[in-house]
Amino acid sequence: MKLRSSTRTLTLSTALAATLALAACGASNEGEAAGGGGGGGGTTEELSGDLVGAGASSQQAAMEAWQAGFEGEQPGVQFSYDPSGSGAGRDAFTGNSVDFAGSDAAMDDEELAAAQERCGGGDVFELPNYVSPIAVIYNVEGVDELNLSPATIAGIFTGAITTWNDPAIAADNPDATLPATAITPVHRADDSGTTENFTDYLFQAAGDVWTSEPDGEWPLEGGEAGNQTSGMVDLVGQVPGAIGYADASRAGELGVANIAVGGEFVAPSPEAAAAVVENSPAVEGRGEYDFAIEVNRLTESTDEYPIVLVSYHIGCIQYDDEETANNVKAFMQYVISEDGQQAAAENAGNAPISDALREEGQTAVDAISAG
Repeated sequence: MKLRSSTRTLTLSTALAATLALAACGASNEGEAAGGGGGGGGTTEELSGDLVGAGASSQQAAMEAWQAGFEGEQPGVQFSYDPSGSGAGRDAFTGNSVDFAGSDAAMDDEELAAAQERCGGGDVFELPNYVSPIAVIYNVEGVDELNLSPATIAGIFTGAITTWNDPAIAADNPDATLPATAITPVHRADDSGTTENFTDYLFQAAGDVWTSEPDGEWPLEGGEAGNQTSGMVDLVGQVPGAIGYADASRAGELGVANIAVGGEFVAPSPEAAAAVVENSPAVEGRGEYDFAIEVNRLTESTDEYPIVLVSYHIGCIQYDDEETANNVKAFMQYVISEDGQQAAAENAGNAPISDALREEGQTAVDAISAG
């Protein structure tokens, strides 16, 4: 699905419509910055032209809220975002076909070099704007609650565990009645930041079972595959005995497993996702405006949930033309603002970024300009 402001075909929920109305009212105040409300200084200039993004499908619901709020402040900007997947979004950005990318994984060194070249040799920003747990989703009749340890999850997705009453699953769920139903593991068919985060967790937490390096492309043969987040969720819902992984906000009516952390089983929640991100270090050796995070997958705190995605917006600090620079700056300002983060949380169920991440992000937003 592509979200386009030019056609105004977006169907808004009641809550999202209210967000848009509030944002529009805020935009009418003369003191509101053109760069977005809720925390940015600037002018009252009304912007125009196009703003084109592509990437992570996990943040699609958040993007709907951000689009609504941003359009309320800058109705003259024709905004579009194609939720084509993180890898496709990064490729589109480095290929200079979009103004910014959404990605559920930070760029690797090769991608970062390509991004710097696309930005004329200048700085690149990676802003962590969307934090959400990745849920292990399942479709098993009669199993309303499921606990899974890292090694058990890894065994399921490598194909070593093939039925739901396997002794390893039974050991994690001693009080459950588990059927002999065959397990159908489902993975993403596209290059996905969600897959990269999920495989990074398995590699770190269950390395004896899961030996494949973290990757946005599913590394193993077998199983079923669904395109983008919606395809993954739909496929798990259609196949009895299926199990997959997806942004927790998109799990719908599917079962969601609790994950072993520190001797207990922890359910995914925005609060637990935010907690693990808050206590994770930054990736070393990055640029001044690159705030990529190295998520602590091996946490022992039962207040934290380790299978989490941090979704970034990626762009240039300097753009070739002033119109693009102003539009990117205004949109990023709205996204990191308290209003923007709250709108996304209400529509998508993700965790708002912390004040510390907002302050870091503000330094990048303030620096965006035309070269």
